[in-house]
Amino acid sequence: MDAATEVDDRRAALSERPRPGGGPSWFVLHPRATDLLVVLAVFVYNLPIQFGAVPKDLWLGTGLVVSVGLCAPYLLRRRHPVAVYAAVQLVAVVQVMLGISLLPADAVLLLVVYTVAVSTRWRVSAPCAAVTAVWVVAATARSVSGGDMSVGDVGVLVGAVLWAWTWGRLVRTRRRYIASLRERAAQLEREKAAEAQLAATEERTRIARELHDVVSHSLSVVVLLSDGAAATAATDPEQARTAMLTVRDTGRTALADMRRMLGVLRDGEPGSHAPQPGVAQLPALVEQSVAAGLPVTLTQVGEGTVFPGSADLTVYRIVQEALTNVRKHAGPGVSDVRVTVVHAPGAVTVTVTDDGAGPADDAGDHVGHGLVGMRERVATHHGQLSAGPRPEGGFEVVATIPVGEES
Repeated sequence: MDAATEVDDRRAALSERPRPGGGPSWFVLHPRATDLLVVLAVFVYNLPIQFGAVPKDLWLGTGLVVSVGLCAPYLLRRRHPVAVYAAVQLVAVVQVMLGISLLPADAVLLLVVYTVAVSTRWRVSAPCAAVTAVWVVAATARSVSGGDMSVGDVGVLVGAVLWAWTWGRLVRTRRRYIASLRERAAQLEREKAAEAQLAATEERTRIARELHDVVSHSLSVVVLLSDGAAATAATDPEQARTAMLTVRDTGRTALADMRRMLGVLRDGEPGSHAPQPGVAQLPALVEQSVAAGLPVTLTQVGEGTVFPGSADLTVYRIVQEALTNVRKHAGPGVSDVRVTVVHAPGAVTVTVTDDGAGPADDAGDHVGHGLVGMRERVATHHGQLSAGPRPEGGFEVVATIPVGEES
């Protein structure tokens, strides 16, 4: 499953089923107001009962104070869940010590137990639920002994406490699961963006490499032919004219190649659908170099290999860059430039040699840039490239490219 598909699946898992009214409920949008309504509802329901639950020897307002102590802290439960539970439970203990029987306001204990279970780890919430369960048993002991409540009734109340705690734990688990899904979706989005950026960087590098090969080769041919045409314009106009026509054709080819590559950078412009050059175009490349005055011979050994598209282009670009370097750095004394392409099962070996003077010491940066491009192309296909001076003089470039399958 790719990153984009998994992101879509995560989003689907996180999507909420739309309500008939079209959006979250009012209670979800206003949580604090909801807490206030709960407190008021419990307090108002408890109001007429609290006075009857207070023993006659206590001040009549004691029940009101206990009810406020049970209900009021609930308003802070979202910010301080454990502190609110401790406050409500402490008031409930005081209630039992004063001899006040169970009140409807004691239901707030269930709510704060639920809140603690949602907000904290079980190591904190489980003891709180246990304390409340023990309190229930203590608070109902007198009623059970007096026959007002049965043991089953006490069991129901203890079960309600455990149910509130269990419910809170389930809600906490679900929230943590949803949070993990959101984090995973965000991580996948980041990974997807990083992959897209990496792909864009690789594409820019590829286009820059292609532009370097096209511009460097074509301009070097144009410069050499223009110099030749200028030198022979007065003595041999026909040869000068032929050279300039070759300059024209070379320029047109270079412009077409550049338009094809730059077309992919513009939105809505897919670029030219003309095929990329390959081994089949090597004779034309050599003829172009010969027309520019470079003594190049091409030799192909073995049966023609079936190339994947990118490997075919790589062979062409290596020969093109090597010939460009010969024109730029071999010097005027070069008399023999050989291009040899050896087809073997599963690989093709390209060798370009010359007998020139080689690059000057101050030209290393220029040659190095071209060699870096060639090394990058060969490395893309897990091949090998070596380049350097020959013992007998001149320069040699040897590239071996696996062509069994597309890299």
